[in-house]
Amino acid sequence: MAYNNNRRDNRKPQEEAAPEFIEKVVALNRVSKTVKGGRVMKFSALIVVGDGKGRVGYGLGKAGEVSEAIRKGIEDAKKNITTITLSGTTIPHEVIGKFGAGEVLLKPAPAGTGVIAGGAVRAVVEAAGIHDIRTKCLRTNNPANVVAATMAGLKSLRNAEQVAKVRGKNADEIL
Repeated sequence: MAYNNNRRDNRKPQEEAAPEFIEKVVALNRVSKTVKGGRVMKFSALIVVGDGKGRVGYGLGKAGEVSEAIRKGIEDAKKNITTITLSGTTIPHEVIGKFGAGEVLLKPAPAGTGVIAGGAVRAVVEAAGIHDIRTKCLRTNNPANVVAATMAGLKSLRNAEQVAKVRGKNADEIL
């Protein structure tokens, strides 16, 4: 009788199967609901995940325990990952991202500038893999709206090749 005991050696471990993501907790909030017997406490976690190479997403997880809320937030963020357009270590052009009352200005910066951004914007930009950028939150400082506005701004970025394709020209004519 032949045994095939080496089947486990051919399988890849779970870490190699999925790309490694940078996971950042942007905001952790304790919320309560008042019921007949008193207050019921729960937690909400705003999470940003990215691969550091132009793919980033965010998610909100809610649960009775902090660790469970973070896990749910990470799962939600991985479902909402989008690819953004980069120009080297910065973004191709200036853009204003808007979501609800959140409004974020994103400006490209020369190499060596670093990430000049507040907490919620910084988490999204670093997870996306942008190393040189200047940002400013123009309206609210609510982390959920700021993260969503930053994502809206990053999604709207276009490089010269993408603009040329839409216009039916080549990239040299655009530049």
